[in-house]
Amino acid sequence: MTEIPFLSSDEVAGLATPAEYVAAVREAYRQVGEGAPAEPRTKLVNDDPRGMFTTYAAVLPETGAMGGYMYSSGFGERDAWFVTPLFDAESGEPLALLDGASMNPFKTGAAGAVGVDALAREDATSLAMIGSGAQARGQLKATATVRDLETVWVYSPTKESRETFAGELNKQLDASVAAVASSAAAIEDADVVVTATNATEPVFDGDLLEPGTHVTAMGQYDPSRRELDHTTIERATYVPDLRARATSDAGSFLSALEAGVVDEDHVHAELGEVVAGVEPGRTGGDEITVFDSGGTGIETAAAAHLLYEKASGEDLGTTIDLSPASRALTGE
Repeated sequence: MTEIPFLSSDEVAGLATPAEYVAAVREAYRQVGEGAPAEPRTKLVNDDPRGMFTTYAAVLPETGAMGGYMYSSGFGERDAWFVTPLFDAESGEPLALLDGASMNPFKTGAAGAVGVDALAREDATSLAMIGSGAQARGQLKATATVRDLETVWVYSPTKESRETFAGELNKQLDASVAAVASSAAAIEDADVVVTATNATEPVFDGDLLEPGTHVTAMGQYDPSRRELDHTTIERATYVPDLRARATSDAGSFLSALEAGVVDEDHVHAELGEVVAGVEPGRTGGDEITVFDSGGTGIETAAAAHLLYEKASGEDLGTTIDLSPASRALTGE
């Protein structure tokens, strides 16, 4: 038997700061950029009852961890559950089992922020946020740790939602955060645009992007999800979290590809390759860049290991026993 902690969502909530998530996730992407293995999501879709079962994983040798999400979404409960098994990257032994609910917006936000840090102009101070949910909060709080934001313009279709979001984040950040009535107003003169939606149609007009803008899009984890229009994809230096995602579930890129607007060579590099310095990121002040963040085991394993280490120092978790395969197969 191997004893490991089960860490509940409530126990790990608040254990790490946005900046700590960003640092852990940046380091993880560097390792993958230098050759550590990571695979895009595997998604199994069921029609009746309608639902989705998804897995993805990564091995982070220098962090000393490997793991990722297994989660269900929909089915009879019309909800989702995120489970994160974490293993030692050297011995293969289990380290912990985490409820990944509370870390989800922070680890996803950290991946978005790593994209901003790698691709946005260093002097970027203004940000447009399209979306006003939990994921938008995670994206904005993480991005505020990598750029000195002065102004943030928030748009989402529901007036009450965007105004509530802006009011809350205006108190929490040093930047001035305000709601606007359209996506066009949000992206006007923005140095960075972040989309955190579940949209199936583009959420802004790519012709309106100013030269030098960086876009992080995190709601494109399915061919039906499409936050960015063809113009944005065509104009941009396009960087996905993993290259294989671009032609499997990156909805906006797939749409542009199918329309003949771009070809597969339009994928500039993976984010890890840019972070590791294997491929260049931004090469000029007028360049438009896109980071397509659909979710990977890279940020998930990195965030889970960060929380596991912090929890270990505070004696958190409920001990559970796992049997090694040798015992399970022999019965001894």
